[in-house]
Amino acid sequence: MPKTREQKNVIVEKLQDKLKRQKANVFLDFKGVDSKTLFKLRDQLKAAQCGLEVVKKTLLKKALAFLGPTGHSDVYKEVGEVPGQLALAFGFNDEVSPAKICRNIQKENQNLLILGGVFSGKFWGKEKMLELAELPSRNELLGRLLGSLQAPASNFVYVLNGNIKGLVTVLSNIKK
Repeated sequence: MPKTREQKNVIVEKLQDKLKRQKANVFLDFKGVDSKTLFKLRDQLKAAQCGLEVVKKTLLKKALAFLGPTGHSDVYKEVGEVPGQLALAFGFNDEVSPAKICRNIQKENQNLLILGGVFSGKFWGKEKMLELAELPSRNELLGRLLGSLQAPASNFVYVLNGNIKGLVTVLSNIKK
């Protein structure tokens, strides 16, 4: 049964709200994906404080048009060119989470396709979104940075301990 104009307006308003609050999103083609995989994707996105929404391209275009020229103009152009059925994975707290989660699910189910996405207010193609998904997480990068900053000091302490250990070894051998 087709949706009424009021129902479509409610959908467009909800999309506008999500588009205003998002930090990034991923366009997905879910043709041929079983419901079990979609529910798994939805649950993982929800756990990461993200969201998944299946939308019609025409309603998404209307939501983007109502938002006006706030950086969504090139997204508006790209939506029409996206082939297949469209689902949006929204990232509200973290920019990289939706891309990472979608990429992990895509590895398990080849029918789920990442078509592109919006990052920093610009439309990114499939290749750039896949690169973004392969980047390490923020916490992992901070851990690497901390390890790099800590390495010189810990290596210096190790070298100083080596000299003391050598001295203790020589003195114990002299004692024997």
